[in-house]
Amino acid sequence: MRYSSLLAATALVALLTACDGDPAPPEYGSNPQLPEQQRGLLPSMKIADPAQWGDRRPAVPEGYTITPIATDLGIPRQTLVLPNGDILVAEGRGGSAPALRPKDIIAGVIKARGTTSVESGNRLTLLRDGDGDGVYEERTVFADNLNAPYGLALVNDQLYVANQDALVRFSYREGQTRADGPPDKVTDLPSEINHHWTKALTASPDGRFLYVGIGSNSNITERGMAAEVDRAMVWQVDAQTGAHKPYATGLRNPTALAIQPGSGELWAVVNERDELGPNLVPDYLTSVREDGFYGWPYSYWGQNLDPRVRPQDPEKVASAIRPDYSLGSHVAALGVAFSTPAMGDQFTDGVFVGEHGSWNRSVPSGYKVIFVPFRDGRPAGPPTEFVTGFLGEDGKTYGRPVGVTVDPEGALIVADDLSNTIWRVTPSNRTPAAQAPPSGNGADRQG
Repeated sequence: MRYSSLLAATALVALLTACDGDPAPPEYGSNPQLPEQQRGLLPSMKIADPAQWGDRRPAVPEGYTITPIATDLGIPRQTLVLPNGDILVAEGRGGSAPALRPKDIIAGVIKARGTTSVESGNRLTLLRDGDGDGVYEERTVFADNLNAPYGLALVNDQLYVANQDALVRFSYREGQTRADGPPDKVTDLPSEINHHWTKALTASPDGRFLYVGIGSNSNITERGMAAEVDRAMVWQVDAQTGAHKPYATGLRNPTALAIQPGSGELWAVVNERDELGPNLVPDYLTSVREDGFYGWPYSYWGQNLDPRVRPQDPEKVASAIRPDYSLGSHVAALGVAFSTPAMGDQFTDGVFVGEHGSWNRSVPSGYKVIFVPFRDGRPAGPPTEFVTGFLGEDGKTYGRPVGVTVDPEGALIVADDLSNTIWRVTPSNRTPAAQAPPSGNGADRQG
């Protein structure tokens, strides 16, 4: 496509998507009121407008402090707190799906404006606070030459990493700052086309199994069902042998996984389909049942049919499980972590969710970290905004949260892949003197 044609098409997108009016606010909870489907030539679009933090910081509740503990990273996605308190950061960007339609090309160019221009780190970086004062003064590359690493899990002395094309493992000993050598492959992961490239990861409580989230290769099967083989599901992988099977299916893009303390139950946040309107379809938080089917591509939020899918499968639709908790449409949830009492009374029982933020709503949604309270092991009640300010009142976007990890000592670790920062949120009475704010969003730096 010629540059002049692209500019004209971009202007047309802006014109056609500026007339939708203000959509309703996100619907949270177990019983969201789903509106009628809206289908048009183009979806609404409002792309993040990156800006440097300068002397700004994200906002946190009263009684908490947020501190940048690492900046100038190579697109941080997910983090893992190791037994000695070190933090591993997976850095990278993947994906290789060719555009199918002219509007996909246009949308891709526009969406790219809302992301960092820093190159993919393709590595694991280790952060260490040697004296426990909250300042992570040591930073080393634990492993490099990886392929868009995303999910992380530690099982005994084995560190598992979900690259975009394979699940691999390193041997690990406490206090180690660099891997002893290249990783061993556990199993290949679906990566041909790789429309949704992120591979979420967690381990069963006994360490016998690993669970890998694998997203679909399309919005709604535009590439055909053959491209969706082994996609839109969670795999269960034998940690020793690499043998695997589908654990649950019909999850369009399960971007983060976590095990619930006590019950050992698997939970996920899932990004749902686009182009049915600004208020459809809700991204969600849900428990993941073995052999369960969650609707994609045929239906959403239980048995609500998607008319774009042909042929339909009434038997599959009848079996579709309704998710536990709506996070609102297009929030792009990319992180989930169960809390601990060390995070404070109000945030003892529940999950933190990192919401990367929408691109296809005229009024943005997401761009924050929320806390979903639990009662008796299930989500209960409206969420609390825990980290905000990534999207400023001036319309500028200063950061975009991805992975969230709870340090058992009482800190929430947040990866921000726009400003390329790792943030640490603690109750104020546990926080040392604040560090200087990060230098910017990395838009002019190469990693």
